[in-house]
Amino acid sequence: MKQETSGPAADARTLRWGVVATGRIAHKVTRDLAQLEGAELYAVSSRGRASAEKFAREHGFALSYHDGPAGDGYRQLFADPRVDVVYVATPHAQHFGVVRAALEGGKHVLCEKPFTINAREATELVHLAKARGLFLMEAVWTRFLPATRRALELIGNGEIGTVRWVHADLGFPAAYDPTDRLWDPAAGGGALLDLAVYPLTWAVAALGFPTGLTAKGHLNQDGVDVQNTLTLEYPEGAAAQLTSSLQASGPGMATIGGTAGWIRTGSPLYNPRRLEICGLDGNVRVEEFPEETEGFIHELRETARCIRSGLQESPLMPWAETVRVMQLLDQAREQMGLRYANDYGNGRQVPAG
Repeated sequence: MKQETSGPAADARTLRWGVVATGRIAHKVTRDLAQLEGAELYAVSSRGRASAEKFAREHGFALSYHDGPAGDGYRQLFADPRVDVVYVATPHAQHFGVVRAALEGGKHVLCEKPFTINAREATELVHLAKARGLFLMEAVWTRFLPATRRALELIGNGEIGTVRWVHADLGFPAAYDPTDRLWDPAAGGGALLDLAVYPLTWAVAALGFPTGLTAKGHLNQDGVDVQNTLTLEYPEGAAAQLTSSLQASGPGMATIGGTAGWIRTGSPLYNPRRLEICGLDGNVRVEEFPEETEGFIHELRETARCIRSGLQESPLMPWAETVRVMQLLDQAREQMGLRYANDYGNGRQVPAG
């Protein structure tokens, strides 16, 4: 993960935002979006009229779109010339089709993680954004948090020496519900795509991209992975071991071990508010990172900064790294025998509301 600082914006014009889908994550991100300087909550789309209008009222959007005689709600939103940038919060399997439509509609895009179901889809979207001259970024909010940036600063300045290993986990016992996106293969459900992105973020941040990957996982009767372990291999024996689970809880932390000490995040590792840093003397130093927002404000601010600066990709979340992470997840799924409809070209499902 790169550590470039944000820097000043090129201009201060107001950006009119659209939000696609009205699920739980959309509510959380929109609460932070309402606090973003220079942002106007302009339009939201959902399949159903009631959910679209309710979301708009709750958060103060000027307009709402929904499926009907005029077409799909999200396509109506993308056809609105006043919308500058959209945040896509649909289930994973729908990201490709929706983001593609947004780019074709001339909109800048911030898309919820995982960016797509596979690297093929991610590569196609990157090429389209580049050709259209539009900003595009995966919303891995952890990468923009103050605690994450500080951990990378400490690693970069040699605080813990040379990093040799990373251990990270994320899991919770989720009740089985075949209609819930977590368990629905049509939605890209499972622990790998929903949870493993976060442990993987810390491994890549601390050690870079691996030279080898071994994945083990258990699939349920629907073909969805309920638990997995990824082992990443690096030169000279460095390694990372990452676990994600829909069956069991864990500390939800990342620990980074180096030749001169270690760093451990607070829990949950996807939104840590503290770091523990320990040298070879055994003394542990704690650094706190209080936050007045949900924590999504940082990725939203970076999106706005890049758009105002005329950038197509963020130096903190560049396209090449998004695609490489998707390639790692593709490798893991291949070893686990995990397949989705999108792997066969079906990436244009109707978005959920």
